[in-house]
Formats: sequence, C-alpha cells, structure tokens
Amino acid sequence: MTRIIALVFGIYFMIGAVEAQTLEDKFGIDSAQTIMNASIYSEFVKQKSYKDALPAWRYVFVNAPKFQITTYSRGVAIMAHMLKDTKNPAYLDTMMMVYDQQIKYYGTHPRFGEGFILGRQGSDLARFGKDDPTIKKRAYGFLAKSFELGGKGADPRTVSLMFFLAGDLLDAEILTRDEYINVYMKVSDFTDHAIKGGKHVDEFKEMKTEIDAMFFNSGVADCQTLDKLLTAKLNASPDDLENLKSISSLLRRNECVDLPLFSSVAEKLYQLEPTADAAYSLAVMFLRDKDYDKAGEYLKEAIEKSDNNEDKSGYYIRLAQMEMGKKQFSGVKKNALESLKLNPKNGAALILIGQAYAFYAPSYGKDAFDHASVYLAAVDKFNRAKQVDPSVAAEANKWIKDSSQRFPSKDEAFFRSITEGASIKLGSWINETTTARFVK
Repeated sequence: MTRIIALVFGIYFMIGAVEAQTLEDKFGIDSAQTIMNASIYSEFVKQKSYKDALPAWRYVFVNAPKFQITTYSRGVAIMAHMLKDTKNPAYLDTMMMVYDQQIKYYGTHPRFGEGFILGRQGSDLARFGKDDPTIKKRAYGFLAKSFELGGKGADPRTVSLMFFLAGDLLDAEILTRDEYINVYMKVSDFTDHAIKGGKHVDEFKEMKTEIDAMFFNSGVADCQTLDKLLTAKLNASPDDLENLKSISSLLRRNECVDLPLFSSVAEKLYQLEPTADAAYSLAVMFLRDKDYDKAGEYLKEAIEKSDNNEDKSGYYIRLAQMEMGKKQFSGVKKNALESLKLNPKNGAALILIGQAYAFYAPSYGKDAFDHASVYLAAVDKFNRAKQVDPSVAAEANKWIKDSSQRFPSKDEAFFRSITEGASIKLGSWINETTTARFVK
C-alpha cells in the first residue's frame, strides 16, 4: 500500500490538475484522475489484489473508456477472478459489459478488433456461464459472428469452440439439423483452406479430424445427407487432391461406399495420385461389387505402398474379410495374423480367426468330436480378442456363447480317453493346441 500511495503523489506532481474536456478524449473527463486510477489498479493487479483493484479500474472504465486497450483485458481478468472467488454471476454480466464497451471503442483495431473481441467474449461466456442452453446460444452467437468477421483468418480456437457449441445446441433442438450441417460445411471449408495455406498444417489437420468426428457422432451424417453435401464439395473443386481425399475419407468412415459418388472419387483420386490410400479406396469399391480379384490386387498395392503400420494392419483385415467372403478360411487366418504382427492389440483380427475356425469346424476331422473340438480353439481366440481389445468384447461374447454350445460332450470325449483340461492338438491349417472343455 505504501508503494501505491507514493505512486499517486508522484503522478500528481508530474501532471498537475489538467482536466480533459469530454468522455471521448483519450484521458477522459479528468486526465489526472485517469492516470492516477490506472496506476493504482495496475499495481493491485500485479499484486493479484483484484478486489482492491476494482474501484480504481471502475473509474477508468467509466470515465476514460478510450484511455488504454489494457483497461479491457485487465478488466476481464479482474472480473474472472472475482467471479471465481465469489461465485456471484453479476461479475460475469460485468465481464460481458466490458467486452461490449471494448467493441464500441476498439472495434476497429487492426489486430484486436471486433472479430477478435467477440471470439474472446464467446469463449469466456461459454467457460464461465452455467451449463444452460440459453447461455450456450448466446455464446455461440458471439463465436459465430467472430467467425463471420474473421473469415479464412479467424482464430481456429474460436471456430472449434463454435462448432462444439453447435453440437450442444443441436442436441437441445435450438439449432436445426440443416443449420448444423451448414455450420459443419463452413468449418470444413475453413480447415481445408488453412491446410492448403501451408502454415500449422498438422494442427489444422488435427482440428479437421476432431470436427469430422463431432459431425459423425451428431447423428445427422447419414449417407443421403453426405451425398448431397459432398457432391457439391466435389463439384466446387473436382481436381483438388486434398478435397478428394477428404471426401473419400468421409464416405468410407460413414460406410457410404455404395454411393456412386464414392466410385467417382476413388477412381479420380487414384488417377491423380496412386497412393496407398487411393489404392485402398478402389479396393473398397471392388469389395462392394464383390469383384474379389480386383479388390485383392488393390489391397496388396495399398499394403506395399503404405508406411503406416496401423493402416497396413487395417488393409490386412480387409483382405481377411475378403477371404471370409470366399470361404477361404486358411486365407482368413493368414491375413489376420499379418494384421496382428503390425498391431498386436487388434481384437478384430482375433475375432476373424475365431470365426474362420467356427465356420470351418463342420469340415474338420472325421467325426463329431473332431468337429466340436475346433470350437474350443475358436473360443480361445474370442477370449483373447476381448483381453487385448475391450472394444470388441460385446461381439466376442456373442461368439463365445454360440461356440460354447457346440463344444464336445463328455460322452464323445470318453471314447477318446480325453478328460477335461487335457490338451487337444488340432491339425490341418488350424495347427493349434487347445484345452478340452465340454458342453454343459
């Protein structure tokens, strides 16, 4: 406090008692009072004495609104701390008033103008406001206006939060389905443009991935909707590689590969840039048409060209699924094992092996015991699948329940002198050793 008093006396000696003429003047209605109070509250803010800073800050805010842009940034900081300390919502209302006045007096600032201010205003309202659809709607309005003013140069944090709130408003039936889709398309264009710009590409790609995930999880992204939206997107930039990749990814992700649009994009993409991903898109197209020979060719090309183990593991899964469709069960196992080498926690690969065993069981061996023994090995795979990959537990349990009902009976085992817990060797392409259990 002694330091602040000394500072005040120093200010009076320096500037005397010169008065400004109007509120619109830089120093407001009284330059001495403005400078003194600005110095006082600034010192209190440095000391984190926000309650003590309030009276002096309020004087500057009310009587010299054009004095400094920091009046507003510090004012927001003061209100944020007071709100946190007191839980009094009046401080949030005052914070919003601070932002409103900043727009009035600094809205044309070349760097921190209206668009920037609205972005901060919407972010703070969403952060400090209650989890109330009405407040979220107001915050969304600030952010949407900021995005509109900022255009392609808008703050990506503002855009991300705006889209997140749009999802909440969709759930609350405040935004319609069509309005939400329209927002998604604008945000998608924003990220595409930023990625093409070449600055902070990885960050914008991550943002795009998050935005796409939110869109798909919203429940509005059915194939009919995507067909309409993405056809327009394709027509706008038919030879743009990034655009083609984005469309292909969106359609595959939402399992909309039956659309003619997917075929058009897959073929165009491969012509322009025959990458692993482009080859995979063509493979998906041929799998859809049950042209397994062509599908196999492009899946193998995708594997050869890819340097991403996770992607390659997925390609091997597709090959295994294709072999399943052809009832080539040994091929299912071969490709699923390749997938597991690249991703040992791929539960889907283990389930495929278990399914191949289960489907092949009636053809294995010479009698009912031989057939039934294969289901033991199948259940081993299903159990292993849910151990390494909990996300497949529900499917694994379904197959375990079905296959367990097909285990050997004790009577069948008796004639083989096999007791529960004994080892059973399975030959042929299965080539597994399993443990004897009996149907209950």
